Amino acid sequence: MLATGKTRKITINPVTRIEGHGKVTIHLDENGHVTQARFHIVEFRGFERFALGRPYWEVPVMIQRLCGICPVSHHLCAAKAMDWIVGGERLSPCAEKMRRLMHYGQMFQSHALHFFHLSSPDLLFGFSSDVARRNIIGVIQAHPEIARRAVLMRKYGQEVIKATSGKKIHGTGAIPGGINKNLSTTERDALRRDIGQMIEWSQAAVKLVKDIRAKDPTFFDSFGAFESNCVSLVRADGALDFYDGGLRAKDAEGNIIFDHVRPMDYLDYIREEVRAWSYMKFPFIRSLGKEKGWYRVGPLARVNNCDFIPTPLAEEERKEFRAATGGKPSNSSLHYHWARMIELLHAAELMRDLLNDPDLQSSDLVRRGLRREETVAILEAPRGTLFHHYCVNANDEVTLINLIVSTTNNNEAMNRVVQKIARDYLEGQVITEGLLNHIEVGIRAYDPCLSCATHAVGQMPLVVTLMGSQGQTLDMKARGAGCPQS
Repeated sequence: MLATGKTRKITINPVTRIEGHGKVTIHLDENGHVTQARFHIVEFRGFERFALGRPYWEVPVMIQRLCGICPVSHHLCAAKAMDWIVGGERLSPCAEKMRRLMHYGQMFQSHALHFFHLSSPDLLFGFSSDVARRNIIGVIQAHPEIARRAVLMRKYGQEVIKATSGKKIHGTGAIPGGINKNLSTTERDALRRDIGQMIEWSQAAVKLVKDIRAKDPTFFDSFGAFESNCVSLVRADGALDFYDGGLRAKDAEGNIIFDHVRPMDYLDYIREEVRAWSYMKFPFIRSLGKEKGWYRVGPLARVNNCDFIPTPLAEEERKEFRAATGGKPSNSSLHYHWARMIELLHAAELMRDLLNDPDLQSSDLVRRGLRREETVAILEAPRGTLFHHYCVNANDEVTLINLIVSTTNNNEAMNRVVQKIARDYLEGQVITEGLLNHIEVGIRAYDPCLSCATHAVGQMPLVVTLMGSQGQTLDMKARGAGCPQS
């Protein structure tokens, strides 16, 4: 038990096995009760400023430099936005299907990377298991076949990206109004050869999550569980769609808050809040306000929100997933992994179908039309809903950029999971590394990409300190409220 009579602060810095840099601070009172728990984003990247003044056709290639893990998502979302600028939003069949194949390859490789390399050590060995074993090397040693499949699945997704965008990372395949290459028959045949195996292994991945859950369903379903709204894209018929569609929001009971919202109307429904202690913004549903309007995005939200998944194997798994909660939306953070593997299977099925589509060998690559000056595009990145908003002037220069990335949309939810797990597992306990890893497990479930998410509204905080030769502070000037101190 914690000693009484004094307050205590616990810091987890850095949070491990995630993309980017973040830390957690937990404050305990004199009786060991959690009084505050926060997930801090401690890095800043200013891409909403870097791209200002650049010609619009550079944006799809430039803006994806936000990240080396999910660049395809930014590349495609920016290209979708610039389609509208050049009047080429009605893509040729070849262009749309090539972009979709690229996107499904990204979903596939990213989900495989996150689940097997970053999260499976916790699920396979236990949250409090030996830290020297609780990593990908431990998985390779104890479960060599699972590890081998993980490597080959990610490799396959990257090969799809290379074939559709020219490079595995930071490709150039999508351009305003279309694409700059089709899929050659040689590339198609190489990818066809292994797609059946990818589907089989994806089915095994879903089974692995279900088997882990079956060992202790009560724990799996309740860990980091709390009610929330969910936001995602859905197709016009309510189906899951990673690439296009309208925005849908549901509450924790599954009631529709808004539905089929067009990208250009997103500001009528979504707003962003800035808090002094984080470089990451806090979005919320406008009609519900800051206190009640926060939401989840990503695999859990998508599987909760859609009416069905339009591939047969993944749809059967979705039905089983929904049956586990009696048909209501799941509010369990660990169910993110279950939903993520269902999406992995769905992406594999979609890739198989597209690899048999002759439109991918067409030479009709680019469409152009009426020039416009403002554009919004939305798609579903592996981690959740991604918004790109741009204005372009008559000189073809970008004059406004607003990005709401997947991890930003999950910001409040990740803070809530830190608070929930801290109160459930740390209060009144002797704090061990294993207990602190419970906090990190909750954060990892959301697969955060902090490099993508670190943007700010308003003035960047700045502190300048003048030090003397003996190390003493001679003067200090600060600009901007809210430099993160804890």
